[in-house]
Amino acid sequence: MHFDQLNRRDFITLLGGAAAWPLAAHAQQQAAMPVIGFLHSQSPDTTVDLMRGFHRGLKESGYVEGENVTIAYRWADNQLDRLPALAAELVGRQVVVISTGSNAAALAAKAATTTIPIVVSVSEDPVGLGLVASLARPGGNLTGINFLNSELNAKRLELLRELVPAATRVAVLVNPTGGPAVETTLRDVEAAARAMALQTQVLNASTGREIAAAFATFGRERPDGLFVGGDAFFISRRVQLAHLATRQAIIATYSLRDFAEVGGLMSYGANLTDAYRQVGAYTGRILKGAKPADLPVVQTSKFELVINAETARILGLTVPPSLLARADEVIE
Repeated sequence: MHFDQLNRRDFITLLGGAAAWPLAAHAQQQAAMPVIGFLHSQSPDTTVDLMRGFHRGLKESGYVEGENVTIAYRWADNQLDRLPALAAELVGRQVVVISTGSNAAALAAKAATTTIPIVVSVSEDPVGLGLVASLARPGGNLTGINFLNSELNAKRLELLRELVPAATRVAVLVNPTGGPAVETTLRDVEAAARAMALQTQVLNASTGREIAAAFATFGRERPDGLFVGGDAFFISRRVQLAHLATRQAIIATYSLRDFAEVGGLMSYGANLTDAYRQVGAYTGRILKGAKPADLPVVQTSKFELVINAETARILGLTVPPSLLARADEVIE
């Protein structure tokens, strides 16, 4: 009897050991997985679609998070002054590659390391930002995607004028803490406005409260249209911006479809989810051994005009048929 019990006990111990083997192997496999550092100036809840694009690009290159790659995420929650410390954390963790999702994050990553490869997604010329030597031959440890948001400023103003042909005064909303892109936006918009004989009034906002204050000004002064600058902070506040513009019956144009999807009247810009897909694909290529210096900066060629027809109806606005015909998407 005692002998049988002993056998049984040994057998159970053996079974327990067998069950532990796959767990040990799994832990070892996870430890061996390459780690991507992902740095962003916003928060995860405002970038769900974009991250879907990033993961799709990684998958196209043969990498799936949790299966053969680990991702260490660092989010600044719109507090740009936190980015240098977050970038330093990723460098300290010795990640294999750093991927970034905004101009400010790209600049912070570049300042943090000259050796770890970096893949960026930026809204203006990365040569002008001082990130790369040239688009064709980036040199150094950085490459990525330029989705040309800044270069589209004049075109966006033209589309706003087409929507409101009688416009004479346009308000321009920018985030003063948004870095070099703000100066580019103001320079482009003011030059385009002069060419169209439009007067511009610039207002600044870098917090939710300042956005509300700017709209209180628009409510009093009634500009004929509103040009919202392309900025990571504004993307994170897109619901507030779209809601205030509709409530105050202000005809506004935005930089990305994300705004039109939450009730903004009209957007013209790059398909940002696709830009993130390209960041994911480049990140995967670097994991496979490609050098950033050999990967040319990709300039996005996918631009889309999105019009929210429901918002137009709420505003009592008739969208010109010529504009509707050119729209890539009309949200009903």
